[in-house]
Amino acid sequence: MALLETLNLTKYFGGLGAVQDLDLSVAKGEVLSIIGPNGAGKTTLFNLLTGFLQPTKGEIIYRGEEITNFSTNQIAQKGIVRTFQSTKVFPGLTVLQGIRIGCHKRVQATFWDIIFCSRKFREEKARLAAEVSSILEFTGLDSKKDARARDLSYGEQRRLEVAVALGAYPEVLLLDEPASGMNPEEINRMMDLVSRIKNQGITVVLVEHNMRMVMDVSDRIVCLNYGKKIAEGTPQEIQICPEVIEAYLGRGGSCVEIN
Repeated sequence: MALLETLNLTKYFGGLGAVQDLDLSVAKGEVLSIIGPNGAGKTTLFNLLTGFLQPTKGEIIYRGEEITNFSTNQIAQKGIVRTFQSTKVFPGLTVLQGIRIGCHKRVQATFWDIIFCSRKFREEKARLAAEVSSILEFTGLDSKKDARARDLSYGEQRRLEVAVALGAYPEVLLLDEPASGMNPEEINRMMDLVSRIKNQGITVVLVEHNMRMVMDVSDRIVCLNYGKKIAEGTPQEIQICPEVIEAYLGRGGSCVEIN
C-alpha cells in the first residue's frame, strides 16, 4: 500500500485546470521527484497535498486515511511537512531559535508544566535541546547556530528551511525547489542532504527544475504538463521518454538536459 496517494486529484482556477485527474502514489522511504515545465501544476500539487488549497475533486490518502479536507495544521500533525519555493526563514531569529520553532508541534508540556517548571517540562526541554543539536549537525549548520538567519548565505538559508522542517519530525518531507538560485557547490550540498534525509527513513517528494539534482537523488520521477501526468518512471526511463522531451524541448528534441 502506498504511504501517500492521490486519486483523480483535480484543481481548477476558473476554467484553468492546474491539476487534472492526477493519480499519484508515493512509497515509504523513496525520493519521488515531480518535474515539468513552468505552469505544469507542480506547486499547486504541493499546495493540495498540504492543505493550502482544497481540490475541486478527487482524494488524498495518507496511510490509508483520507485527508483531502484536512487543515494545514492537521496535515503537519500527521507527519507531512513542506518547504516553499521562496526562502521562508525567520530573519531576526538565530538558526538555533528557528529550528526550535520547527519543533513546536512535538511539545507536550502544558501551561502549568511550564509555569511550575515540572519534571515533565524539564525532561522535554532537555530532549528537544538534544534533537535541535542533532539537526544542526545533520544539516551542517552547527557552526552557525548563533547567527541571525538574515546573515546567512542564500544556500545556508535554504538548508535552514529544511532544518526547520526536520524539526517537525516529518514522515513525508515535501521540498519545493530546494536548489533554486544556488551555485554548483551549494547544489551539491543540498543533493547530499536530500540523500542523507532519505537514509534517515524519511520519504521525500521533490519539486525541482535542476535536472542534475533530480537525476542524481530520485528513485522515481513523475512528469506533469498542463496539470496532467504525462510520464512516470526511473530517472533513466524519464531521460529518454519522448513525451518528457517534447514537454521540455518541443518536437525534435533529443534529450533532457541534465547538466
